[in-house]
Amino acid sequence: MTTALHSCLLILLLSPLLSATALKHDLVRQSCVHASYPDICLRTLSSYGGAASTPRDLAQAAVRISLSHVRRASEFLLQLKGSGREQAPLSDCVEQMGDSVEELSKTLAALQHLRRGPDFRWQMSNAETWASAALTNEDTCLNGFKEVTGKVRSDVRRRMTNVARVTSNALYLINLLDNNNN
Repeated sequence: MTTALHSCLLILLLSPLLSATALKHDLVRQSCVHASYPDICLRTLSSYGGAASTPRDLAQAAVRISLSHVRRASEFLLQLKGSGREQAPLSDCVEQMGDSVEELSKTLAALQHLRRGPDFRWQMSNAETWASAALTNEDTCLNGFKEVTGKVRSDVRRRMTNVARVTSNALYLINLLDNNNN
């Protein structure tokens, strides 16, 4: 009898935690369904350790994830040893990833300080512009390797394509946040 009572008490104590987890998963699933890369969106945000209980939290989490991917890509690019024709695009990519880190950091700051009122539209526009600029940098990095062949190109393409997809999803969630607040 006491075992059954303890089990019931445990279920009652854990039910708020389970429902919060279910709500987070529902928010992620509903938000990611129309993203450009819904599977990546769902996978990265479902496994994100931070609490995301609102669309704003989710947009911030997506930007943090994108920022993390960009930083790792930059470290990866710095470790690549390219030859001749690969050196210039590699160097350009490292610079562009540095710019992306700066732009995504500004995006995150704008989302963290977002307030209703007369400046809301301006703040959202800034966040969207910076995230879009980061995505453009990632695409520009890939374009720099059009005339290059070989393993370095395929390694960079694979890594940067993933980074661009994660950033594209972050931009989508920022736009979704903007659309839902107008």
